[in-house]
Amino acid sequence: MSFAWAFAVPLLFVPLALLGVYLWTLRRRRKQAVTYSSVALLRSVIPSRSRWRRHLPVGLLVVGLAVLAIASARPQVTSTVAIGRTSIVMALDVSRSMCATDVDPNRLTVEQKAAREFVDNQPSGTRMGLIIFSGTAQLAVAPTRDRGPLREAIDNLTTGNGTAIGAAMLKSLDALSTVNADVKPVGDVPTPSIGSGNDFLNPFGGDSSPDTTPTTAPPPPGQHGFVPDIVVLLTDGANNRGIAPLDAVPYAVERRVRVYTIGFGTTQIAPLECTSAQLGGDEGAFGGRFATGGGNVGGGFTFNGRSPLRADLPTLKDVADRTGAKAYSAEDAGQLQKVFAGLPKDVTVQKKKHEVTASFAVVGALLALAAIAASIRWSPYP
Repeated sequence: MSFAWAFAVPLLFVPLALLGVYLWTLRRRRKQAVTYSSVALLRSVIPSRSRWRRHLPVGLLVVGLAVLAIASARPQVTSTVAIGRTSIVMALDVSRSMCATDVDPNRLTVEQKAAREFVDNQPSGTRMGLIIFSGTAQLAVAPTRDRGPLREAIDNLTTGNGTAIGAAMLKSLDALSTVNADVKPVGDVPTPSIGSGNDFLNPFGGDSSPDTTPTTAPPPPGQHGFVPDIVVLLTDGANNRGIAPLDAVPYAVERRVRVYTIGFGTTQIAPLECTSAQLGGDEGAFGGRFATGGGNVGGGFTFNGRSPLRADLPTLKDVADRTGAKAYSAEDAGQLQKVFAGLPKDVTVQKKKHEVTASFAVVGALLALAAIAASIRWSPYP
């Protein structure tokens, strides 16, 4: 136990001094006692009282005053609590390929369920933010300890054209910079627009394959280790918009931020089915090539073709390795839940002080009142 007002601790000597005076008075009375020849006569004059009843009021008063003296010093107790000191930014892919039904009922629905569980399982002290990306990346929820906005945003994800993985990485770093002064904001990074044409028939824009060559070599990991904040990026495709993922890596390495990557989906060819809500009401998406269909998602819209988009696992692994993180892959709901469950939780045990002045004050006052009541109740005089 510690005291916020340690200068008040000497007040404990007041009840101790009162106790000393009481004991000295008792002893002095014994020395001044008068000798009577008739004990029977003495008993008839002085009401009989047990020894403990005689001393109980004084004892209660002394203890009560001692407790009140402790209360005046504002006592504090120390307890250890687990505190999540990580800020986690989730970057979730919401490109049209997330409508693929190789995962039942579709990739987007499974992604939403796993992300909600991940949010709910984090320590209460962990800040969490959300970036959503398709052709562009945008901040959906700034890092916060309030889980409500995160759940609401995850429940209302809608799909769009394109996959901007590199832009999502940079936007995630900017989000972390708002809660950690050690993470500098990235700001606007001029990048060529590599996305053009049909995202499904030619997922890499005008090229036949994505450009995974970084423009600059990534710097080595920071000498002082990594910051506790991390990025968790989930995608089912390959980058076809904005900055390439490996070009975004040096920004993360410079800021000592680990980027954990998750490649989601199978290599099976499957129809694309999304509800109207998941399409954001865009029933004429892709030039009307989404046709009304029964589907596995409760009667949504079905792409009459096939999904050529698959997660670019080699690039995702390279991103994770270079930033000091780990790359994962998942092909179904169960695997995705296990991946989220295995992500790091940077939790530390911290000592916190709690003031208990009120408790001591109440106990001390009750003891003092009990002393007064006992003194009145068992007084030998009318």
